[in-house]
Amino acid sequence: MENKSTVFQNEMLKTIIDSAHEGIVVVDEKGKIIYINKSYCEFLEKEQEEVIGKHVTEVIENTRMHIVVQTGKEEMADLQYIKGNYMIANRIPIVINGRIVGAVGTVIFRDVHEWKRMNSHIKSLLLQLQTYLEERNEDNGAKYTLRDIVSQSKQMEMLKERVKRIADSDVSVLIRGESGTGKELFAHSIHQLSSRSHKPFIKVNCGAIPDHLLESELFGYEEGAFTGAKKGGKKGKFQLADGGTVFLDEIGDMPLHMQVKLLRVLQEKEIEPVGATKTVPVDVRIIAATNRPLEKLIEEKRFREDLYYRINVVSIFIPPLRERPEDLSALVHHFVNKISKRLGKRITAIDENVWHIFSQHSWPGNIRELENVMEVAVHFAEGETITVEALPEYLRANSVYQLQGKTLKQLLEETEKAIIKKSLSLHQNDKVKAAEALGISKSTMYEKIKKYGLDG
Repeated sequence: MENKSTVFQNEMLKTIIDSAHEGIVVVDEKGKIIYINKSYCEFLEKEQEEVIGKHVTEVIENTRMHIVVQTGKEEMADLQYIKGNYMIANRIPIVINGRIVGAVGTVIFRDVHEWKRMNSHIKSLLLQLQTYLEERNEDNGAKYTLRDIVSQSKQMEMLKERVKRIADSDVSVLIRGESGTGKELFAHSIHQLSSRSHKPFIKVNCGAIPDHLLESELFGYEEGAFTGAKKGGKKGKFQLADGGTVFLDEIGDMPLHMQVKLLRVLQEKEIEPVGATKTVPVDVRIIAATNRPLEKLIEEKRFREDLYYRINVVSIFIPPLRERPEDLSALVHHFVNKISKRLGKRITAIDENVWHIFSQHSWPGNIRELENVMEVAVHFAEGETITVEALPEYLRANSVYQLQGKTLKQLLEETEKAIIKKSLSLHQNDKVKAAEALGISKSTMYEKIKKYGLDG
């Protein structure tokens, strides 16, 4: 029987722990809650009596207390997502006579808004530091190397080996592939592996610069060359890249009159700034990229054949993502790690249904599309697992149904119902807007809503 002193001490200790601002929970060796303080219960909006004896996973969102009991390893200052906010959690195993008998956990949530402000400030500082380091270490203009090209397929590994072989020569390279396959990453990598790596890498987006500005952008201009010209003139991209590499992205969009001038630069190794009376020698290597069928453009007289042969000394074709499914898993995990670190989230798993959707999708936007999808998925993931619900709308709507013995009519109706439901949700239940988005009449929309019981 406990004496009065022991009872008093226990009550005093309980009062102190209950009044603590931090959430405190204790579990036994099976992960069942044997104690939880008042502050934690108030935050979780639960009563102490109702949670004692329950397994911790039934009570606390994204808990790892039961895992700490199994591993015996403490976890300090871990981010835990609870009730829509990130908390700082500490988890420590309780060991008596060399045996793990439970674990104690604490969660800091005294001022959630203050923590969120601090978290945003720290992220901002880290991004500024990262930008500064990138600018300092990569002042030649090239940011990527072959290490940044994530792959495990045989064709991509062979492509990387080919890049290593041709990088140190001065031959012109034409990189071809669909939009989003990573053509720019390969251009950067070639420059970084070449003897010109200590010199500038200058990118020119031939499709983004207006025709009337392209010549002055590429070759520069002299003072007084035209109205508004800067005093002292301006150096063009080719002069800025002297000794280094010029990357002509989307070269298939270059107008014909500029193709003639570019051909002269490649042949004579000199440029003529706008308004100049003499030429300027330049030493640059050309790497060009396009997703357009240049051979067809040549037939249509929209691309010069002589320029094509000048830039196409070595050709590199990057296969689309749908033709190298072996790379999908590696890329997904790469983007999850990259994005979750930036967002301060903890993602440990991807649902099997998500993998099924990914394997069925044709990825018309290739790696760029996949990265955008993972950005959305990580952002909207609830807990530590990416589920179908976190994916962008178009992927969920296009997900392939399992047959499971259903007739074609049943499958079509299920698909139609799901798409109408998603469209209504997307347009805040505005039936007219949802109908317009799906390309059906208002009356047809009302019929479908009634048919599938979506008006409740």
